[in-house]
Amino acid sequence: MAIGCRSPSDPSLCQSCILMLRTVGLLFKLDTPDHEIARAQFRSLAKQVPLLYLILICNTAAITSEFFRAEMPFRTLVIPTILCVIASVRAIWWLRQNAERAISDEDLVRLIRRTCNLAFILTMAFEIWSASIYGLGRSKSRGQLIFFLSLTEVSTIFCLMSIRAAAMRVAAVSMAWSIGYFAWIGAGQNMVESIVMFFVSGGLMVIAFRYNSEFTQMIHSRRDLRLRQIESETLSRENARIAVTDALSGLPNRRHLLARLDTLESELDRPLDSVAIVFVDLDGFKEINDAHGHHAGDLLIGSLSERLRETCPPYATLARIGGDEFAVLVETHGATAKAVAIAKRYRAEINLPVLVDQHVLQVGSSIGIAGNTSAPLKASELLRRADTAMYHVKTHAKGEIAVYQETFDEGRLHRIAVQAQIGAGLARNEFDVVYQPIVNAKSGAIVAAEALIRWPGRSEGPLSPDHFIGIAEATGQILSIGLFVLERACRDFQRLTSIKLSVNVSPAQFRDPTFHRQVAHILEQTRFPARRLQFEITEGYLLADAYRAIDGVRAFRAMGISVALDDFGTGFTSIHYLQSYGFSHIKIDKSLLEDLHRESKASMLIEAAVLLAKGLDMRVVAEGVET
Repeated sequence: MAIGCRSPSDPSLCQSCILMLRTVGLLFKLDTPDHEIARAQFRSLAKQVPLLYLILICNTAAITSEFFRAEMPFRTLVIPTILCVIASVRAIWWLRQNAERAISDEDLVRLIRRTCNLAFILTMAFEIWSASIYGLGRSKSRGQLIFFLSLTEVSTIFCLMSIRAAAMRVAAVSMAWSIGYFAWIGAGQNMVESIVMFFVSGGLMVIAFRYNSEFTQMIHSRRDLRLRQIESETLSRENARIAVTDALSGLPNRRHLLARLDTLESELDRPLDSVAIVFVDLDGFKEINDAHGHHAGDLLIGSLSERLRETCPPYATLARIGGDEFAVLVETHGATAKAVAIAKRYRAEINLPVLVDQHVLQVGSSIGIAGNTSAPLKASELLRRADTAMYHVKTHAKGEIAVYQETFDEGRLHRIAVQAQIGAGLARNEFDVVYQPIVNAKSGAIVAAEALIRWPGRSEGPLSPDHFIGIAEATGQILSIGLFVLERACRDFQRLTSIKLSVNVSPAQFRDPTFHRQVAHILEQTRFPARRLQFEITEGYLLADAYRAIDGVRAFRAMGISVALDDFGTGFTSIHYLQSYGFSHIKIDKSLLEDLHRESKASMLIEAAVLLAKGLDMRVVAEGVET
């Protein structure tokens, strides 16, 4: 039975041999590693190569002392001396290479390639010299020569393991010499030693290959770990930046401002009037949000933030600390005066119109300022005072600028007290509703009555609506008050079937999405006819939130409730708005009637308003008629 085998000319066998030879050849080829591996190899060589050359010098000196022949000075003295000088020079050069960071990446690769080539050349030179003097020694001396060569080979390979090509070349040269020369010279007397050297060289080649792979993997792992550490630190810094940055405007946020204030507070020797805070609150921003949506509000905030950032001086820090609130921390000599100057610039910038989604939007600002002018202040107190000054402007004269005064706190404490008393007063039934008659000018008959809130049962004494309605609107308590008035008035007038009921509705109630359902519930509970109910909204709210107001008026008209325009003549309502809303009445503000008996111009204005209302099929009510 014949067994077939591939012939030497088999193409597939030739390709396998070529592939194997290429793979083996790659083991002896110097890689072109990335620069980080090159630096790691260079550092390893800088530590190991001087030791390698020291071992080489010592072994060369030992062999020279054993094989020296006076009649052969060139082979036994001059050549080993040259080898020792070369080794010494290289060792000294490597000892000085402790600052590889000053060497460029390209030079590092070049130096490693040169070291690899020199390792091969010096190994060949050492082996050739050893072979040339081998025959000069006795049997014992020859054995010592092979022993020294073996030690030198092992030491060299271990010192060059970080560079696979260099270690492989040294091992291959030693293996070739051990088989090609020492095994056969002298009738094979050193065959056993040569075979041992052959297998030791082969084993060292395997060790060098594995070590180099692990060395490269370790460098890659260290690099990956360092990159992850850098990414982690970068992410940590980014998170820290995000934590103190307002996402919408890109400005520092409230946390950043408070942290900076805490730092300033710890500086005990801070001079007076060196720190001030400008507290800016936008007027009319909520109405823009409600009318145009939050996206338009965000774009408006972004545009205003960029304007304010550009005009912020280097000694000040601008921060966005709330939805429509900004603060400026001023740190300089004469901080309060500079804060006032910044506030004036900011007010002018904020008052400029902004084009957002093809809509021209415009807001105002109420600004409060506080500084450490009289005594060192805690950060929280400084911020509170600026906020108090801003709130004073907000409630007394929107669009102005106020520097904190101690009297502002009295008003603030009063507002806080009244706010608490409103809630308690509603619970204890301290409020009452009175009615102002609406009289037909021709017949003199009472045709309707306007419900007005009063607070006679307040434990601290009666308080007029002018003093608590504004506070209730600012705190949201106007919703409860409004429902109380509506329910009480409906119950009081339920049986007076010939008289209509007129109730004021605040802008906050109109903005409340549940208000329509609450009104329907009260009418159902009191059994008050919707056709006898009339709501009054102010002209100011009409102008501030036109679209929402139109929707509200239409919804109430669909329920059978009529809607009147209150305070007519104090704003800038257009005829188009009056036609669009479908008001049943307009109420001429009493400020137009005060000079009616003295000036003919006032009479002409009233007459024009009446004619306008009649032309739009609306009735007219004049407020404040005393005579």
